Amino acid sequence: MIRFSKGAVDNMSGDVTLTCRDCGQAFTFTAGEQDFYASRGFSEPTRCPDCRAARRAERDRGSYSTGGGYESSAPRAPRQMYEAVCTGCGNIASVPFQPSADKPVYCSTCFEQRRGANAGGRRYAGRGRY
Repeated sequence: MIRFSKGAVDNMSGDVTLTCRDCGQAFTFTAGEQDFYASRGFSEPTRCPDCRAARRAERDRGSYSTGGGYESSAPRAPRQMYEAVCTGCGNIASVPFQPSADKPVYCSTCFEQRRGANAGGRRYAGRGRY
């Protein structure tokens, strides 16, 4: 029988009573759950089943954050666009970067045409296969 250092042990069944770190409620960590956790190398749970389910649902919705990156619910600021003359067709192109005189600028149509023409066999040039 596996015993964990924290919590009160019910001597009849081997169950352990733990306290949830989120809601503070006591919950039972059964002998069967202890065996399951130990067989997979998991540490004892720190949250009750309800709080674990809520946390899992939150993570599955994409709203769970580990503190890094961007919050998915935050609206993104509109991107500043710049106008330039397309090198390919001479039309006005709206681009998300400040154009410079020494580099060509293409409208989305000309850019896609050029990308399609250059993609033949060069997509993975210089890289090993997998």
